[in-house]
Amino acid sequence: MTIEPNNPKNCANAIVKILENHGVTHVFGIPGAKIDSLFIALKHSKIKVVICRHEQNAAFMAAAFGRLTGKIGVCIATSGPGVTNLTTGLATATSEGDPVLAIGGEVPVDERLKKTHQSLDSTSLMKSVTKLSEEIVTPDQVGELMGNAIRVAESGRRGAVFLSLPRDVSLADYPGDVNATWGKKLPMGSAAKSSIDEALNTLKASKRPIAILGMQSSSQDTSNALINFFKKSGIPYVSTFQGAGGWVATACGATYAGRIGLFRNQPADKLLDQADAILAIGYDPIEYDPSIWNTNLDRPVICLDSIPAYQDNAFLPSTGLIGDIGESLDALTAGITTQIDPAFISAAKAAIKEVSDTLGEGKSMNKFPVEPLRLVYELQKQMTPGTHVSFDVGSNYIWMNRYSAADNARNFLVSNGQQTLGVALPWAIAMSLLYPGERVLSTSGDGGFLFTATELETAVRVGAKFVHVIWDSHSYDMVGFQEQARYGETAGITLGHYDPVKFAESFGCKGYSVKSADELPGIFEEAFKSEVPVLIHVPVDYSLNERLMQDVVQSFVN
Repeated sequence: MTIEPNNPKNCANAIVKILENHGVTHVFGIPGAKIDSLFIALKHSKIKVVICRHEQNAAFMAAAFGRLTGKIGVCIATSGPGVTNLTTGLATATSEGDPVLAIGGEVPVDERLKKTHQSLDSTSLMKSVTKLSEEIVTPDQVGELMGNAIRVAESGRRGAVFLSLPRDVSLADYPGDVNATWGKKLPMGSAAKSSIDEALNTLKASKRPIAILGMQSSSQDTSNALINFFKKSGIPYVSTFQGAGGWVATACGATYAGRIGLFRNQPADKLLDQADAILAIGYDPIEYDPSIWNTNLDRPVICLDSIPAYQDNAFLPSTGLIGDIGESLDALTAGITTQIDPAFISAAKAAIKEVSDTLGEGKSMNKFPVEPLRLVYELQKQMTPGTHVSFDVGSNYIWMNRYSAADNARNFLVSNGQQTLGVALPWAIAMSLLYPGERVLSTSGDGGFLFTATELETAVRVGAKFVHVIWDSHSYDMVGFQEQARYGETAGITLGHYDPVKFAESFGCKGYSVKSADELPGIFEEAFKSEVPVLIHVPVDYSLNERLMQDVVQSFVN
């Protein structure tokens, strides 16, 4: 191989050109000796490089770009521990349908089998957390593997892919054409007509049909098809935590019954139990286990998705509509006729009213530390149609997902597959970069916040602006209340104290510490005027968590 460190025709520059041609605008990562050629190439490109404080957070940020744009988010890391630090972020992206291309540095090819500094079989490591994991071992493979990786990441059920790039390959001449149509997405088309007809017959015969909107339904490129389908069909729907939510009903007058997820005790769950047919749109069982909501229920299940359903004892679809989700929905809409029991529609409306009424209770909750419903109520008031929101995992995640609403497709991000702690703040940074000048709100518990809090320095450096709310219980509370339900006691959940205001100020951010529930509206109003990231520390009383477990405690313990 010809090795010239500043050679503009080398493979590193070819990779960057392919990314440019594909429309990539940002790359997230941390440099190192085995991947430095790629950073040099990026320096002279149109792509903005965001240097992060941890590779895991680079993967989180790339995943946010992937989820929100539908095209690959890109993260890069050096060999050895740089690559291993990507794994949590890539596992999260693959579980939750986020297209990500991760590129990891590697020792030169002739050193791959030696016991040398940072040598690692990274492609084997990544196979369990990605859709595709390959190593570029010769320069002529660059276009082929980049193109295939991009296509795999963005097609079907989207997810992460990984390419290992040995240092000598990155510096060698690329013999191919960087301007070829590497990674061009191919249209899928609608599901087969025979399957569409079968689904239409099932829905026509049903008196109590209900749709479940999963995470792939919330993509912006399916929003119009969803709206048209529910406007014509009149079928009520529920959504998973990551699925398309109330905004569909707002746009077309459809009947939305609320969210389902985690525990089978929500108003929407009661409606699911009454349904005589299920239409699952873009649903993945990882979002809400079928064994929880569909066991011992004899009714047809129609699965509309880009890939066949993963078969499960409790989820064995009678009809599979496999193709482009939007086009399959359009085909259903064209032929749909329904005769839905009015009592079922009334039950669906009652379900969402119950959710709304429960949230309304928060308005008059004035205790301190702040009760969860009061905090959700105040946060919901901040979620204008132009606000982009990310939720971290923890008790705050359950309260927010049950009772908050979004106004647009993918208006908010949540980790509903791996339930990964620490995602909210990196996602907020990514959203601020993707939507400069627009409102960004993120939330986490006091435990999850410190998983990724050092990225506040990154946020200030790149000019990101957002408001991050810390629900502080001095504990891993989501673990704690479930342990209490199982064992009657808790273990390993207690955390110490830190000062979020001083922490924020040490990074050049602004911080507030709430002293009463009535302070919340004023602090929020002031926070969103800030030109730097803001942390709002809210002491929270989670004693109401028993309501989250109401009616399911016994089965949960068993």
